[in-house]
Amino acid sequence: MRYWAAAKAAAGTAEEPYAAATLAEALDAARAAHAANPEFARVLMRCSFLVNGDPVGTRDHTAVALAEGGTVEVLPPFAGG
Repeated sequence: MRYWAAAKAAAGTAEEPYAAATLAEALDAARAAHAANPEFARVLMRCSFLVNGDPVGTRDHTAVALAEGGTVEVLPPFAGG
């Protein structure tokens, strides 16, 4: 998972690996890993996501399959985009 802007600040890292079959599972694991920082979960609620370069949009995160070795981009809203 690659974190950008406020997501990166809240996670305290630019990226970290995931072991999940769906985007929902990956996000749940990330929330658990960063449970000591409640701001991380708040930031994730406002984020949009790209999976292997494709926008997730409004799709149900439980239906977004992740491939081993893939990339999830976590993009909070930001100005000047």
